[in-house]
Amino acid sequence: MSGGHPSPLVNRAREAALAAYAPYSEFRVGAVVVTSDGEEVIGVNVENAAYPSSTCAEASAIANAVAMGARKIDTIVVACIDAPDVEAAYPCGRCRQIMSEFDVKNVVVTGGRGTRTRTHTLDELLPHRFNL
Repeated sequence: MSGGHPSPLVNRAREAALAAYAPYSEFRVGAVVVTSDGEEVIGVNVENAAYPSSTCAEASAIANAVAMGARKIDTIVVACIDAPDVEAAYPCGRCRQIMSEFDVKNVVVTGGRGTRTRTHTLDELLPHRFNL
């Protein structure tokens, strides 16, 4: 599913990505989650020289929302501002599973400025997901 002009949430995710800490990959990502209560919470990727210790923007935003008391997330918007197009902007499998834990309904992805925006359900991005 594709979107038209960037929404305010897409713009907010792109702005958040400017604060990402990505000295190794130079691939800055920002995310905005909208909780079931309508709260908007941002996150960014934070890299580490020991790569497995890095944190993705999606996981960061979800963790920040959980720290504020959220347990359900309606939407997550992910902006990979250094991605050449939307195809290179999708969340990793780990983040998709984290999204599943908090019952995310909609996932919006976009690459750098001027790239398309796509909206998916989590079921489209993570079919047959592990869920208790």
